[in-house]
Amino acid sequence: MVIKATRPGEIVGPDIVSGDAALRGRQWNSERNLSSALAAIEGFLSQSCRDRVPWLSVAFGAGIAAWFALPKPSQWSGLIALCCAASLATRVCWRRCGAFQTVSQAFFWVPLMIAAGCVLIWGRSMMVGTPPIERPLYGAFTGRVLAVETQSAQSRRRLVVATREQAIGRALKIRLNLPDELSDGESVRPAEIGEGSLIQFEARIMPPAAPLLPGGYNFARTAWFAGLAGSGTILKPVTVLEPAPGGVAPLARVRRRLAGHVREQVDEPAAGIAVALVTGDRGGITPDDAQAMRDSGLAHLLAISGLHVTAVIGLIYFLSVRALAVWPALALRVRLPVLASGLAALGGIGYTLLTGAQVPTVRSCIAALLVLGALALGREALSLRILAVAAFAVMLLWPEAVVGPSFQMSFAAVLAIVALSSCAPVRNFLGPREESAWMRGVRWFGMLMLTGLAIELALMPIALFHFHKAGLYGSLANLVAIPLTTFVIMPGVVLALVADVLTLGGPLWALVGWSIHAVLRLAHWVSVQPGAVTLVPGMGEAAFTLFLAGGFWLALLVGRVRLLGVLPCLMGFLVLYNQSPPDLLIAGDGRNVGVVERTAGRDAPRLLLLRDTRSDYVRDNFQENAGLRGETIFLPDHPGARCNADFCSITLRMQNRAANVLLARSRDIVPERELAAACDRADIVIADRWLPRACRPRWFKADRATLSQTGGLSVDLSRGVVRNVAQGQGMHGWWRGRKEEMSLKDLIPPIPSSMSPDR
Repeated sequence: MVIKATRPGEIVGPDIVSGDAALRGRQWNSERNLSSALAAIEGFLSQSCRDRVPWLSVAFGAGIAAWFALPKPSQWSGLIALCCAASLATRVCWRRCGAFQTVSQAFFWVPLMIAAGCVLIWGRSMMVGTPPIERPLYGAFTGRVLAVETQSAQSRRRLVVATREQAIGRALKIRLNLPDELSDGESVRPAEIGEGSLIQFEARIMPPAAPLLPGGYNFARTAWFAGLAGSGTILKPVTVLEPAPGGVAPLARVRRRLAGHVREQVDEPAAGIAVALVTGDRGGITPDDAQAMRDSGLAHLLAISGLHVTAVIGLIYFLSVRALAVWPALALRVRLPVLASGLAALGGIGYTLLTGAQVPTVRSCIAALLVLGALALGREALSLRILAVAAFAVMLLWPEAVVGPSFQMSFAAVLAIVALSSCAPVRNFLGPREESAWMRGVRWFGMLMLTGLAIELALMPIALFHFHKAGLYGSLANLVAIPLTTFVIMPGVVLALVADVLTLGGPLWALVGWSIHAVLRLAHWVSVQPGAVTLVPGMGEAAFTLFLAGGFWLALLVGRVRLLGVLPCLMGFLVLYNQSPPDLLIAGDGRNVGVVERTAGRDAPRLLLLRDTRSDYVRDNFQENAGLRGETIFLPDHPGARCNADFCSITLRMQNRAANVLLARSRDIVPERELAAACDRADIVIADRWLPRACRPRWFKADRATLSQTGGLSVDLSRGVVRNVAQGQGMHGWWRGRKEEMSLKDLIPPIPSSMSPDR
């Protein structure tokens, strides 16, 4: 090493060019490596992010979610270009300096995965997205049946039919409800309508519905990726022009026979759930039972998902290993876990096909096959890496599933289990030790309780965001229902079907029926308990993002630093806690309006509806978005409302302001001068028809012209905030409203500072 002479005060380090190789590798031997911030990030990533694959999967999903969140193609392109530029710049800098490898890899791969996710979902939308029909269609149609789903509890069949639009000859794929009987008793269901049948029918077909209110279910987006251009109901008897070629499809025939056989073996109402577990057909589940399962947090047991696929695959794997082990010649020459994994994989694929191969079931099957592959290779069966690979595979095939509750809840539950089991305290708690069997059972029971609580906490933000409600007692109900389903009901169904070959399945079917009845009794009991269901107003994207950030931080990092993920979750909880119900809820058609009444001295607000609708869908949407339960009140019957045949007027009083709201009840002609005078006295005017320019309320009018651009509205008078459906749709293909710049101040101006009913 060469040491140069220096002047006093001059500091010179070792000669890097001719010096020691060990010193040359240290990060502080050159000026470009003196960044303390990068060094801190390098150390943090090296210690806390030991497995980088899960973070890459999260980045890929974030790119997909960003495409849905950003409104305009220019922003999608900008995001892709920015991420690619960041990756390229990181690559160039990395080659020049060669230091901070973990940081360099993170800044290279994470933006690249975000860009890849955005490109993938954009491309899929362009390839499979189906534009909706422009307007409602009514008339006679001829079409080919593509799929048939029996919904016996609703007394109907659901058909997917390929037909053509009569005016322009455009090919359409539509979803139709075929009632078993019309109101006059005339049957409209032929004896056989199967896949491939050519039918003639009369129906009213509507474009796929956008969210009724901000934060509601977006069927238009689902239909866009499913290839559906419309949906409707068949109104008159169907004529079968050509029967299905070759009769009913083999799988459909097997599914129907199994459904009939299960109904013969299991009593109602448990038979509907048993059929759903065997064939995936949930049409036999009564509405009361389905609602009780939802309110008790057990609805996930009704949809074929990871729980059911895992139970079937696990049973086949266990029985295969035990059965093959009794054959010494095979056991000594073949690795039994590999052979058992292959048999279990075939069983899982067969069960997926039997239950209709719905997207959630296929996702679960893919994840289960990856776990079987890990077992065959001698790897850890369930780890963050396996879960990340499974999630990436699902997103690669169905990227649109990222924004759906099924994908989010499935992977969130498994992520909570894996993260909890990987914690050092939990490993120590479950570690082997010398103790009695009773104490070991107590520890495992405590771990089961803790796991159920962790799953419930992981799923609660997702349920609140998508459904505006969550079951408070769901963890306790699932503590009983999940083991009963996994270890009794599902194995019992499989073994009973096998035993029925020898007519020995009677006792097993009795056990299955008793277990399902026990789950139903538990669901009904939990659902009626005080506070069993928590309803909140629309959560909003900000609070949901905080919960997601905190959840990923808690689950994917290691060490004590992971506890910092509690902070975003607490912030999201505070945002959620401070939310209050909106004062006005206006559906996109303007016909259905909800008014939230806050009266001093009353324990909880009440929901007033402009129309006494018979639609449970409309009423449930209004209640969920308002975060209110109980009976709704017909607005004209309210003592504070002043109504005639054409309009209703009501005054909403807040702490710092009040508003006069004028609501149209009919479409009859009203003298323009009288209408203009009524509008002048109102702050907000709501109508399901076009209103003349002479109607000028003090704040805004939500007539048909405005609502066709904005969609449904949610109005918070105390904060002067108006949310609309259009804000969450942007320029995506499934949205038929306003697609230009999303600043809607020209339609809904800011709230006047001195708005008062006395003006």
